[in-house]
Amino acid sequence: MHVIGNEGEGIRFPEKPGDIDGSGSGERRTGGPVAPLGRYRAPDDSVGARVGVDIDRPHAALVVGKRGAGKTHTLAVLAEGVAAADGLAPVVVDPMGVLDGLAADGGVVHRRPRVRPDAVPPAAWPALLDLDPAGAVGSLVWRAVAEAATPSVAGAREYVADADAERATRRAADAHLALAAEWDAFDPDGLTPRALASDEPTVLDCSGVPAPAAGAVCAAVARGLYEARVREEMDRLPWLFVDEAHAFFDGVAGDALATILTRGRAPGVSLACATQRPAALPAVAVSQADLLVAHRLHSRADIDALAAARPLAVADSLAERLPTGVGEALVVDDASETASTVRVRERRTPDGGASPRASDRPRDGCDRSHGGCRQE
Repeated sequence: MHVIGNEGEGIRFPEKPGDIDGSGSGERRTGGPVAPLGRYRAPDDSVGARVGVDIDRPHAALVVGKRGAGKTHTLAVLAEGVAAADGLAPVVVDPMGVLDGLAADGGVVHRRPRVRPDAVPPAAWPALLDLDPAGAVGSLVWRAVAEAATPSVAGAREYVADADAERATRRAADAHLALAAEWDAFDPDGLTPRALASDEPTVLDCSGVPAPAAGAVCAAVARGLYEARVREEMDRLPWLFVDEAHAFFDGVAGDALATILTRGRAPGVSLACATQRPAALPAVAVSQADLLVAHRLHSRADIDALAAARPLAVADSLAERLPTGVGEALVVDDASETASTVRVRERRTPDGGASPRASDRPRDGCDRSHGGCRQE
């Protein structure tokens, strides 16, 4: 198996007996674990050698592709590999509710993930509630979260009620904090880095919460994992997987995610993001990625954003190099400064991201998705 993301280009190691499709995860070579990704696609469209991703060292990975091209599938494949390796802690932010299958063989899915209010920096709370931090209402909310007697939304509201401020200001601040309480995303006993430091996948299903609340959860988790490693409070090396990452970079989670991208390598924190809109990401999200997996893209802006960040590795036109088949991707590896086409393997865990088909719906009392509807 060829390993990408490692300075030793072309490393191969024994594969598991019977591992025909390369789906076994956490296989080890000298130096650490590898997550099987799939197979190289040869110029004649045949499948080539097996390929895996080095997960012994921290990485910043970016998976892109238009809707239906396979980017979420690829993100899940990487998460499976991390989950099967020793010493790592995979945490998945799932805004669409399609990645809970990762926990099928063990792990936990939080359907309504909650975090401590103070896990989101007080300075970020005005933006979280769409307030001007320099305005009277925004600054009061800022102080309330920072100075509340208890780390809860209720405690912040009590602070506001007793604050030395205009009545209208207090009422407006309380109304915004009441909205935050309705999101049901904050709890003094919310998720902590210690709770996330598991060798099995932790999936944070944010599909049932408003976008600002999902951003708060992502911000708190990203910040918490990074700081826990900096303070050496977490033995495992965390991998944070974020689907639809453009939505999170554009909100209160942006700073925390950017911190992992620019500073996460030293404490051993990895970030893998998937998006269908790479042009909507901040420049740091593309430039700092040492591993790029690019599925089909149609938007010229998206293609140009990637090409600008990878001018040396992709000597030819990126638009011409991008594969057209579902599940195929152009993998750009900074370590070896190469770009190769890979056919991503099938998932071991259930895939909840596939689009439903009318042909799979029950008809005449049988469900074709389970092999029913016998033809006469």
